[in-house]
Amino acid sequence: MGGGTILVVEDEPITQKLIAVNLERAGHKVMRAASVPEAVAAIRDVLPDLVLLDWILPNATGVSFARQLRTDQRTKDIPIIMLTGRTEETDKVTGLEAGADDYITKPFSPRELLARIKAVIRRRAPLLSDEVVEIAGLRLDPAAHRITGNGQKIDLKATEFRLLHFFMTHPDRIYSRAQLLDEVWGDHVFVEERTVDVHIRRVRQVLAPSGHEGLIDTVRGMGYRFRRQQA
Repeated sequence: MGGGTILVVEDEPITQKLIAVNLERAGHKVMRAASVPEAVAAIRDVLPDLVLLDWILPNATGVSFARQLRTDQRTKDIPIIMLTGRTEETDKVTGLEAGADDYITKPFSPRELLARIKAVIRRRAPLLSDEVVEIAGLRLDPAAHRITGNGQKIDLKATEFRLLHFFMTHPDRIYSRAQLLDEVWGDHVFVEERTVDVHIRRVRQVLAPSGHEGLIDTVRGMGYRFRRQQA
């Protein structure tokens, strides 16, 4: 499965670069920020799959930013790993109570960091469930295999139904074609990446009569994103 997008919030340039290089080598896409305002701006554009958050940042703490992420509806489910030189148990408890999913003490090896990231993403990854999901008047009922757009019935074939279900349960995140193949078709299936384009075109066509085709956004050079609201 392709690596996810990780936001590294670290104000020390050398440490930030070393972390980014190791993450990219492991197949992850990396966003970088050296302060909380930079991190907020980055998340406004792209919702990451995980945040690596340094404890001490200019004019703020990683703990306060973790609390901020957890109280925002859009970012409350993003996994967070705190990075810190603090070793006291009380500090670890503070970080976890602020909303961090894990806590790594500096110095750490790239191997340990990658293992922790993999474990946290796996633990926090939302599974496709039978719960009804509704966004901007588009309603999908997995159990009944039924979709409606502003009350109009929408018919999709099985693969396109799974694709739309995945998008609606993972809004505002950018997924490459390879990632969508892994998540929707399964990483054991060998399918051309351009197959994704064909299915997305079909989904957009079917959503057009109810005015929901604009929820699926093409992000040039990166992939696709499902918006919570029309562009």
